[in-house]
Amino acid sequence: MRQTTTAAWIAATAATALLVTGCGSSGSDNEPEKAAAPRVDGQDINAHPPTDLRQGGTLKVAISQWITQYNINTVDGAQGDAQEIAKTVLPDLFDSDAKGAHHVNPDFLLSAKVTSTSPQTVEYHLNPKARWSDGRALGWRDFRAQWQALNGTDKAYEAADTSGYDQIAEVGQGGDAHSVKITFKSPYADWQRLFDPLYPAQYIDTPKKFGASWAEKVPVSGNAFRIGRYDKTAQTITLVPDPKWWGAKPRLDSVTYRVLDFPARTDAYLNKEIDYTTALLPEDYKRLVKAPDTDIRRGARWDEVHITLNGGRGPLKDLRVRQAIQHAIDRKGINQAFAQDLSFQLKPLDNHFFMPNQQGYEDTTGGYAAYDPDAAKKLLDAAGWQDNGEGKPRTKGGKQLTVDYVLSSGSTSAQLDQAELVQQQLGLAGVKVELKKVPANDYFNEFVNKGNFDLTSFRNVDAVYQTMLNSTFQQPQGDNLFQNFGSVGSPKIDALLKKAGGTTDTAAAAKLYNEADREIWRLGHSVELYQRPEILAVRGGLANYGAQGLADVDYTKVGWLKK
Repeated sequence: MRQTTTAAWIAATAATALLVTGCGSSGSDNEPEKAAAPRVDGQDINAHPPTDLRQGGTLKVAISQWITQYNINTVDGAQGDAQEIAKTVLPDLFDSDAKGAHHVNPDFLLSAKVTSTSPQTVEYHLNPKARWSDGRALGWRDFRAQWQALNGTDKAYEAADTSGYDQIAEVGQGGDAHSVKITFKSPYADWQRLFDPLYPAQYIDTPKKFGASWAEKVPVSGNAFRIGRYDKTAQTITLVPDPKWWGAKPRLDSVTYRVLDFPARTDAYLNKEIDYTTALLPEDYKRLVKAPDTDIRRGARWDEVHITLNGGRGPLKDLRVRQAIQHAIDRKGINQAFAQDLSFQLKPLDNHFFMPNQQGYEDTTGGYAAYDPDAAKKLLDAAGWQDNGEGKPRTKGGKQLTVDYVLSSGSTSAQLDQAELVQQQLGLAGVKVELKKVPANDYFNEFVNKGNFDLTSFRNVDAVYQTMLNSTFQQPQGDNLFQNFGSVGSPKIDALLKKAGGTTDTAAAAKLYNEADREIWRLGHSVELYQRPEILAVRGGLANYGAQGLADVDYTKVGWLKK
């Protein structure tokens, strides 16, 4: 069994730029030389064979909000913490290694392969030992129910992402009772990302069950761990080994997730309330690096920080206003402010689909993300917003050009600093930005997921399959925003992404993704800032856990070293 980070689309909030006076490089001769960023397959997990680990112990982990939905195929369930827990207790079919390559998880699959290309057909051979916690064997009916819920034909399901599933023609039994045959209408390159994790048919086979059965609970599990206790008062969720598990016995006695705002995590780690935390921000790093029995572990994760623009309401409905905001935001200044005290190079990000250390990466901005205050002013003039002089909001029809920037109350000081820096930058262009702090438990469910913002900033992580990002950029359908919370899209983007997903030649697919990305930048969907470094403080005795990079966690191998 393993914990995948591959599907963890959206982490709770962004770790973002530190506000400084002046955004340019200092150019100081005393500035320390920065080390290169970790390589693409970089990871640091204190790897050990399970025989080196003692039996027992608890892993204590911080999460950003109480989990209200454990079906990760819904919009609310797509939140990163919910995905981590769901993937730990449900059947998880494929493993990702440090290079991002995918392999069958033998606890659930004996094999999975393409058996025909015309039409594309995939056959899964399930491990006969694999069972749901209610005793039923995993089977083709579970796959069929998941496909029917996620293929987009029944809008009542309000699936967060239909890509891939909408290209399947049929799901049925394969050669025997433990086989599943998937037939596609058209080729789909990333077929391994589908059905991972797998959900039990009887709890998703109607639109009502699809959401209600997974609200604040997991009705049936099927992995090495199950949920032992939910404590909403203490804001903790505890996982324990499932005694019915057929695979290698986990070393840990439990994993406890506790809701903690980001600013509280360094103190919580130092007080031994949690066993790892980010050490990215300089003020945290300086305290954590001195902590006893602590490793600073570094890796290269697919992890981007961006600002989402909401084209579905208010002034940002106007393309010219969105483009003006892109030109008014000084990305280089924000990145330099954040990077000034980092120990290694920060990778600027000019692409929505690929990280700078990934094959396929190229600058797709097309000039739309260039810091150009004059261009911003001309676009706002063209949009009819009257210039009232430096430092004053523009007006049209008696109304000020005002947008809100929504933040979680659990944001770090750096997140607030970034928002204030953006507020200052846009203010110079005549755009008034009102910072709006909302409760941490409501940030995604009530604001981001429902498009209740003008500007906001969070992270997309671990999109090692490019098709995982389709729902971030596809056009919404009615009230279903998918993951496109700012409602900025076009038929052209949808067509290019669909074509890319059906292209099995990786170089040709990359060209299509990059072509789509040029249109995404032109439409002012979101402003990419940088690839976020992975720097963690982890208990020294904790093995096979930490800075995973592109790899997944095998929780049966996570544990504490023998003394």
